[in-house]
Amino acid sequence: MRSSNPVLSRPDAFTPQQQPGQGGFQQQPYGYQQQPNPGGFQQPGYGQPGQYPNPYNQQDPTQATRGVMTIDDVITKSAITLGTVIATAALTFMFMPARFLMAGMIISALVGFATVMIVAARRVINPGMVLVYAAIEGVFIGAVSKLYESLWSGIVPAAVMATVVAAAATLGAYKFFRIKVTSKFRKMVMIGTMAYAGVLLVNFVMSLFGVNFLFGHGNMALLLLISAVGVGLAVFNLIMDFDYIEQGIAMRAPESESWRAAFGLTVTLVWLYIEMLRLLSYFRSN
Repeated sequence: MRSSNPVLSRPDAFTPQQQPGQGGFQQQPYGYQQQPNPGGFQQPGYGQPGQYPNPYNQQDPTQATRGVMTIDDVITKSAITLGTVIATAALTFMFMPARFLMAGMIISALVGFATVMIVAARRVINPGMVLVYAAIEGVFIGAVSKLYESLWSGIVPAAVMATVVAAAATLGAYKFFRIKVTSKFRKMVMIGTMAYAGVLLVNFVMSLFGVNFLFGHGNMALLLLISAVGVGLAVFNLIMDFDYIEQGIAMRAPESESWRAAFGLTVTLVWLYIEMLRLLSYFRSN
């Protein structure tokens, strides 16, 4: 199972550790009769009515000591990560001088992108790196929010509320309508996300030289369409993140993977907030 979220796209993420021979029980040959056991030892799952070995519940001693990931772990780690983003964004919003906003946005965006790639490439998640990313992304969010708020008063609270409502509605739809994430759906979302990110990256680099071909024109219909595509892709990635986390919990992933899950959700929610901020700015401008 793969996700288009770069944090949750490792092929070995959420894979429970298994001992050799845990692929299931072997069928005995025809005519096999269990031999008497003079020592009184009974092998689990054999010779006991109604009991069979469950490969999904078998763990090595180290994993049993560490524990497995639960929904409470994911919620707690997500609260810590998002809390760091919000706290840093609030400090940046209140205290960063206006003349440093553009530089703060560019530097934090580049450093944040590099941090995402570093964390996503690691086999074992580092909670310290997760919090470093959250702090850097908080600077980016705070600078962007202050810039937008200076142009359109009251847009930041509206964007925060829209992000919360969209995330809650997505989670509700995923749970109550039992949305199934198929391989075709994942592939389409992944292709769309990579294409959208590539266009944004090219536009960002060109905007440094004064050319903003994506958002620098006055075609409001096209701007709304681009923003709607961004919001839609962010929501689809959020659905895939929910599915990925649910599968990880079902597979009894190690407890440390809850940090990766929290990181992935934070990346997607930050993206969703930026898209909501941009979308609302178009309505306010109009």
